[in-house]
Amino acid sequence: LKSLKTNQSFENKDGDIIAARLSKEQLDEVFYFEEFLDLSKLKLSVVKNNIEYKSISRPWHIFSMANELINEDFIFKTNSHKSMPIPDSNRFVKKENIFIEEGAVVEFSILNASNGPIYISKNAEIMENCVIKGPFYLGENSTLKIGCKIYGPTSIGAHCKVGGEVNNSVFFNYSNKAHDGFIGNSVIGEWCNLGADTNNSNLKNTYDIVKLWSYASNGFDSTGLQFCGLIMGDHCKCGINTMFNTGSVIGVSCNLFGDGFHRNFIPSFSWGSTAKMSCFPIEKALIVCEKMMERRNVQLSDSVRNMLNHVFKIEQNPKK
Repeated sequence: LKSLKTNQSFENKDGDIIAARLSKEQLDEVFYFEEFLDLSKLKLSVVKNNIEYKSISRPWHIFSMANELINEDFIFKTNSHKSMPIPDSNRFVKKENIFIEEGAVVEFSILNASNGPIYISKNAEIMENCVIKGPFYLGENSTLKIGCKIYGPTSIGAHCKVGGEVNNSVFFNYSNKAHDGFIGNSVIGEWCNLGADTNNSNLKNTYDIVKLWSYASNGFDSTGLQFCGLIMGDHCKCGINTMFNTGSVIGVSCNLFGDGFHRNFIPSFSWGSTAKMSCFPIEKALIVCEKMMERRNVQLSDSVRNMLNHVFKIEQNPKK
């Protein structure tokens, strides 16, 4: 990538641009394209073809590729580094596949790395009676609550609090699922909070292939997967006992509550229950964002504020 010069790009064998170096003027132009980041309109100079790479082009790729990527990252992050010792109060399998960074606290838990590595980052905490089956990654300053059950491949970002049962899912930074409930084959964005006993289904009663809402096609696309749960955008909140159906897509900054299953597509900035849904005004949504972030001593930046305003405008004026 460093070898790229301005106005140059790498393409794959199908002619899709996978990397490009743009001038500031070109970058500004890209943001006004009808199809966001459609770099083909820039007529870039191709300098190399047939590059092998891993593509995450659909949201379900994030959890379905977690096994491979956690294994690769474990090798990269532990190369030439030494793990802190595993405290004697724990039970573990395949010690060489377990890495604990300095400052992490792990006591009276079970770590089974026979199916994949377990990586516990700096200042993370695994409370008593947790059971972890790798591959698993726990980010800095994150916490697994007492009795948490983790089925890999699962990745939990920095500053998260997670409890209950989690299977093959990815949590991005600063998101919480601190209580009981099941999340499986799912992706949870940043700054989300899932109330106690929030659950999602990850398998249809008919065992059919799961379809997910696609903003690109403005409809439901096949994932090719039998197991697919919840895709939740950044800054979402849901109340206690919230239930999500198989193959649910929740947009950005939604505030959900009530009994029963929610629809399997909820647009960004939605507020309400299974009985009634309304628009979550951007002004109120930003206040909630600020309050949550202040609790973690993080300020809502102008760039994030502008991004949320942009998403809100798009949601109010969707492309036909």
